[in-house]
Amino acid sequence: MIYDMAKDSMEAAIDHLHKELLKIRAGKASASMLEGVFVDYYGNNTPLNQVSNVNTPDARTISVQPWEKAMLPIIEKAIMAANLGLNPQNNGELIMINVPPLTEERRLNLVKQTKAEGEHAKVSIRNARKEANDEIKRLQKDTISDDLAKDAEERVQKLTDSYGKTVESILEVKEKDIMTV
Repeated sequence: MIYDMAKDSMEAAIDHLHKELLKIRAGKASASMLEGVFVDYYGNNTPLNQVSNVNTPDARTISVQPWEKAMLPIIEKAIMAANLGLNPQNNGELIMINVPPLTEERRLNLVKQTKAEGEHAKVSIRNARKEANDEIKRLQKDTISDDLAKDAEERVQKLTDSYGKTVESILEVKEKDIMTV
């Protein structure tokens, strides 16, 4: 049971890492770049993808086509207010966003940001290990033998090591993606 709880916590850390890395753009246009953008839709703060279609017609362009034409200026302002470094262009039908290519300096900053997110994931994984080991020690005092406790701790450590390697491989792929021009 302790092992399963630790595994679930570590899985959650990996899932969170994936979500955070989606927000780091690698120079290619992606609809997920606008996930954090909210628009004022009749007084409600609504995610952009619930009031429009967000597409990527090519690797450098994002198109946003609202379901109501009256939303065009509101969406345009929301994208600018989100401070994503993107410049939306309203043509009366839809909003086109050209994603500029990344400079070398910006790429290096994104790699640093990626590594920081990876470190956060590793800390979460180590915290899950600590919680599992604390629980094993507590059980060791009450009900289980020293040998069983030692085996359980080794199992948790192996799990921690495997998830640490998973984080490293995810970061490697993302770093390669960012540095590819």
